Amino acid sequence: MIKAKNLTKVFNSGFLFSKNTITAVDEVNFEIGKGEILALVGESGSGKSTIGKMMLKLLKPSGGQILLEDKDIFSISNNKEFYSKVQGIFQDPYSSFNPIFKVNRIFKLVRQSFKKEVPASEWNDRVENVLKKVGLNAGDVLNKYIHQLSGGQLQRLLIARALLMDVEVLVADEITSMLDASTRVDVLEALLSLKEIGAAIMFITHDLSQAYYISDKIVVLYRGSIVEMGSIEKVFSNPRHPYTQMLLDSIPQLDRKWETDRIDIEDSDKKQAIWKEGLCKYIDRCPIADTSCFKPTLKLVEEDHYVACVKL
Repeated sequence: MIKAKNLTKVFNSGFLFSKNTITAVDEVNFEIGKGEILALVGESGSGKSTIGKMMLKLLKPSGGQILLEDKDIFSISNNKEFYSKVQGIFQDPYSSFNPIFKVNRIFKLVRQSFKKEVPASEWNDRVENVLKKVGLNAGDVLNKYIHQLSGGQLQRLLIARALLMDVEVLVADEITSMLDASTRVDVLEALLSLKEIGAAIMFITHDLSQAYYISDKIVVLYRGSIVEMGSIEKVFSNPRHPYTQMLLDSIPQLDRKWETDRIDIEDSDKKQAIWKEGLCKYIDRCPIADTSCFKPTLKLVEEDHYVACVKL
């Protein structure tokens, strides 16, 4: 359905002689099939949102391609055609709506822009059915302004809009991070409605428990590079990369106090292993690394499970 092929994004900073470059995304490869949810995880600054923005044509890659059904998305000059197939939902739902319109007016604009062929009466029925599908009552939301609704209701409205548009690809970037715990499951369940219609979904998150709950596949990013990827079950049950292991060990457990035996880099010999070009990006934090750890490539460690580590 949609594929990233050697996807790279380099940002420039500074001026003239003090010019610096930052590689935010470094030759990333992955594929999301029809009806699949791929979780993109990693700490802040790992390149997750940059990849999401490139998939939505909000940023242009410095290298590589994003292919939608084998066609480079940046060769699609008709943006209306592109955005009828590919949509995004972001962390702050309030910024995604025009605050001067009521919800019913927003849905009418969707029909006018993307679904003119659907008769008005049929559209109204579809709106009501889709709202039910995402756990909303049409009578409760259609005549409301955006400021009269909660963040959870707005995120579900955005998912309802994607359902009405029959989108093929959805980028969901931290869509539950501003919601309370009781609302998050409702939004995740609504997101599964898009999977049911065959949409390919990228689920960008910091929350590994949510990634496990909803996703089929996972890509773990560190400093713009993939360190581990594969089926969600295999990566969670058998994490092989030290960074993935550290992330999973950091998930709080309800049945015990949080404890850690992670190495303190400042008090270990590892502080001497400073990353430089050609070495693994994780070398200065890795408990098993040494200066022989040259930049790794992804290798298959079991079926549908890839790891980038020369020690494995």
